[in-house]
Amino acid sequence: MIEPMNIVVSHCEAGSGLAWQRSLAQHLPQAQIGLDRGSPDGATPAEPRLTSDAALAVVWKPPGDFFARHPGLRALFSCGAGVDHLLAHPGLPASLPIYRLEDAGMGAYMADYCLHALMRVLSREDAYAAQQVQQHWQEQPWLTRAELPVGIVGMGVLGVQVARALTAQGFTVRGFARTPRTVQGIEVMAGPADWPRFLAATRALILLAPHTRATENLIDAPALAALQPGAWLINVARGALVVDDALIAALDSGQLAGAMLDVFRQEPLPAGHPFWHHPRIRITPHISGPTQVAQSARQVADKMKLLAQGAVPSGRVNPDTGY
Repeated sequence: MIEPMNIVVSHCEAGSGLAWQRSLAQHLPQAQIGLDRGSPDGATPAEPRLTSDAALAVVWKPPGDFFARHPGLRALFSCGAGVDHLLAHPGLPASLPIYRLEDAGMGAYMADYCLHALMRVLSREDAYAAQQVQQHWQEQPWLTRAELPVGIVGMGVLGVQVARALTAQGFTVRGFARTPRTVQGIEVMAGPADWPRFLAATRALILLAPHTRATENLIDAPALAALQPGAWLINVARGALVVDDALIAALDSGQLAGAMLDVFRQEPLPAGHPFWHHPRIRITPHISGPTQVAQSARQVADKMKLLAQGAVPSGRVNPDTGY
């Protein structure tokens, strides 16, 4: 049981920490909620700041000295679905429980993003855009949904939601997971033995897996070569899942017809990176699954209430698997 409920919020983006603080306060009116002094939001007399007495923390990419300044933390909550930024933090206490967001509105946005990407492929939108630049008038053959079987890597809460949304739109969808699981209406393959079969059945590969030791560089040259010819890659997970040089080589060879990338190894994507200028790559600035602060704060507040009651909320991260 955690009592009293003293909470500190730390967010690397100006304005976001304040939004989280105010949203949490709506659901936890009896709690003391302060902004970390390392937050870029700026101090005002109306916004309390906690230093070392917080028991709970809500964070996104906290500063390097954050945990040293908050030694009394008993639970940590990520402001997003990903927790790789926390697990890689050099000051993270090994025994500190971490809880991740479980959708909180992000899944619907990701499903729309992936559906739009697939429809762009089916309608040959890129080909027509290139023809317009050349003032060239030529009808292109449509692809059918049957000609674009979808494979989703990562069948967690978000992956399942995207899979169901695409299935409802008539796409053939298969999932791949680290361990076996059952999702009604969707074939899910699992483990190393199924990996080659999963790739061979896929022409549109969607990445929705977390960044862990097991998934880093998962999409390498052999994986891309195992996809159906003329395949597409849609990455809305983490940039480190893909070997950049292998992706460019697969695009240049024609094994891949194109890639739609929302995430990158380094963000913002550095100036001069070959992704910016490659004719078969479309880039968006990590916007496929924006965090909905109001819904997310409600979810985090509910988890905190359970902790205060001595219960165990869902979404606790296993450090060994990274999610």
